[in-house]
Amino acid sequence: MTSTSASALVQELDDAPDVLTWLNDTLTPQDNHVPLASLDSLLADLLTATDLSAVTTSAALERTIDEVSRSAPRLTYDLHFMRDGALSLHSALTTVTARIPAGTSTSAALDKLQTLDTAKRRMEAVRDVLREAESWSSLEAEVTALLAERAYDKAAERLSEASRSMPIFAGTPEYEPRRALMVSLQNQLEAALSSALVGAINSGDTALCRNFYGIFANIQRESEFRNYYFGSRRAGLVALWQSEVLEDTEVSVPAVPRQTFSAFWATFCASFLAVLNAERTSIPAIFPDPQITLSTFITSTMSTLQPSCPQRLATLFNTAGSSALKDIIAIYKTTEEFAASTDKIMEKIQFSVIPTDSTLDGPLPPKNTRRRSVRMSMSWRSNSATNFSRAQQSSLNDVLDWDQTLFQAFLDFQVEYGTLERRLLFDELSVASTPSPNKNPSTDRARLLRERAVDVFSAAEESLVRCMSFTYGYAAPGLMSALDSSLSSFVDSWTQSLTANLSASSSAPAESEDDLADLDYSPQDWSNIQLVLHLLASTRAVLDRLSTFEGKLRAALVQIATAFRLAQHEGGVYTPGATKGAGSLLAQSSLNSATLHTLLSSAESHPPIPLLTTTRASIASLARALQSSLQHTLLAPLHAHLSSYASLALWAVPGDPKSMRTAGDLHVPVFSLSPSDIVQHVAEGLLNLPRLFEVYADDDALGFSLNTLPNVDEAYLSGLSEQSPELGHNRRTSLVLPPKPVVLSPEAVAAAWLSSLGHSTLSHLTSNVLPKIRTLSVAGAAQLSSDLGYLSNIVRALNVEYEELDRWKEYVGMNDEEGSRVVGEKLPGDQVLVLVAKMRGWT
Repeated sequence: MTSTSASALVQELDDAPDVLTWLNDTLTPQDNHVPLASLDSLLADLLTATDLSAVTTSAALERTIDEVSRSAPRLTYDLHFMRDGALSLHSALTTVTARIPAGTSTSAALDKLQTLDTAKRRMEAVRDVLREAESWSSLEAEVTALLAERAYDKAAERLSEASRSMPIFAGTPEYEPRRALMVSLQNQLEAALSSALVGAINSGDTALCRNFYGIFANIQRESEFRNYYFGSRRAGLVALWQSEVLEDTEVSVPAVPRQTFSAFWATFCASFLAVLNAERTSIPAIFPDPQITLSTFITSTMSTLQPSCPQRLATLFNTAGSSALKDIIAIYKTTEEFAASTDKIMEKIQFSVIPTDSTLDGPLPPKNTRRRSVRMSMSWRSNSATNFSRAQQSSLNDVLDWDQTLFQAFLDFQVEYGTLERRLLFDELSVASTPSPNKNPSTDRARLLRERAVDVFSAAEESLVRCMSFTYGYAAPGLMSALDSSLSSFVDSWTQSLTANLSASSSAPAESEDDLADLDYSPQDWSNIQLVLHLLASTRAVLDRLSTFEGKLRAALVQIATAFRLAQHEGGVYTPGATKGAGSLLAQSSLNSATLHTLLSSAESHPPIPLLTTTRASIASLARALQSSLQHTLLAPLHAHLSSYASLALWAVPGDPKSMRTAGDLHVPVFSLSPSDIVQHVAEGLLNLPRLFEVYADDDALGFSLNTLPNVDEAYLSGLSEQSPELGHNRRTSLVLPPKPVVLSPEAVAAAWLSSLGHSTLSHLTSNVLPKIRTLSVAGAAQLSSDLGYLSNIVRALNVEYEELDRWKEYVGMNDEEGSRVVGEKLPGDQVLVLVAKMRGWT
């Protein structure tokens, strides 16, 4: 037996001829062999199902009996009512049948009835028109008499009745005269009430004001009543606004006690809030729609102010310049506090309204409907009232626009925030962007750069706070542009100033180390080396601060992106601010652009990418300029030696370099030529450079931004990084934020610098020195080839390979026959061959 529902069990009992047969059929299995335990279990289940069916059936039977008991008395009444109705209908039909002449068809009778009904309705309409015409003929006299008696309520009701009949005269010649009469009488009533109304408003008599509001509502002039009421209530605020003389918006006023607009705005908002708190109790006692009325009062007050709030905000920039942005943000925050307090008043005023059936929208239920049971109607009424209240409040919030009117004055400045912030940062950083080298010792420039960087990035962090406070991140693209341009301008100004003044004399020349005293550097050179190293360290500190600030900036952008995602997940838009209206203005403005969302997406990218790319490029340019200056100082002795190298007389010496004639006219073979003195000095200088870097090996400034070193490529630096062991500290080799900073050992840093110095020396030699040699004899060519070969061996000791030097050596070492042949075979694009051929006379 399977489990069976109670209804199915009852059906089976009905189908069985008797209980015993049903029981045998239910308990007997198909194979006729079943243990007693299983049979006992089946019997227990069957008893349970039977009991359940009995209980269910009994309950259903009781409900049926109760319904029949309640309906039986009503059935008798309904039958009696139907009988009376049938008898009445029979009597009416008999009467109608008796009145119809014999032989008249049913259709003809019905047509006659329709004709009579149409005539009746038209006659009633004519009667109504005649009554209205009669009432209009005496309207002016009646209203004038009521006004004379000061029966303003009755006069308003009379005018209201007359106004309802105006559509009857639409399209007729009498419409315009009657409309003019109606307007005239309404004006008379309003004029008669105006003085009493103003007195009631000023005295705070809410009962009398509510009575007057009913009168104005009867003559369809609620807006005029609101104008009277609002004008009286905002008079003090308007007077306060117009009488105050502000030091930062009205510059042409004679010297009188003044205050800033920011301070005055706080006072004005406090006074406005006091008025709103007072109206919280007055308006609900007068107007049927207190929230809408209070919202209209705020908007009308703001629109009445002259000069307007946006005009005074714009005037701030005429007197305070770019710093007026700070004042506007302070005023904006004060406005947010005012809006938050006003929003609470709006919530409180909602609960001060006593809902009645007359105030609810929609028709009233008919009075002759059957009343519900008390128990059910209370439950339905509670739920429906709650749902209605929520729906009404939701739609009401969409109508209230007082907060948008309040914050509309700031929207233009929020949209132009990027430009305003750029001007402010430019003015604030103008002092920090001026190194003033003539007023500070040159040894203090590195310290001055660090100090100015602290001020600059403090200003940048303040700008981030301003952006979040004023636009809640909507102006992030404008902020990024302003920060990038301002910070890069700061770094560029330092680059320009340091490039022009690094050669200035130092007031405190540095002393060289004892083991470097034999190098060809003057005290001024040592001072410049120390200065540039300190400036490189300061530049690295600037980059550190930039990276830290970018982290804060990225965190703020991620926070904004998260807020946007949460708002979209909830099916709306990101509307921050003190009120929903303030946030809606930002969301609907041009600030909510594709550029903003692209920026937010890039801020969440992995790995993180640099945000202020122009500033990083400027820092790279500053590092490159300092490294070039340091290279110029380090290579200055070598360049001094090479300055006269091209004008040596030995380049034009005649004779065979492979033999030397003695006094006895005896030819002595010469197997090799010694390098010239200049090349030997240059070689000694290059070999002394490793000693110099051993002294400065612990200076982290040398390892900063190695990728900007002249004549050093990324592939070479990558090879050095792979060869460097793991160190306890990091040396930055790039201005781009890598996932893992490259770590270079002091030996690798020295190797990178030596490679750069070697390439720079050879570049100077092959580009600026050798091309100035005018002519080369056979002996001069041999000497130059010997010098170049010696110099090539020296630079190889510094791990420097320079292809152009090898080409100079190759071409200079050729004899005339070979050189002429190579000139004919080589392409004309080989400039080294062209120069050597001209010196040797091959062309």
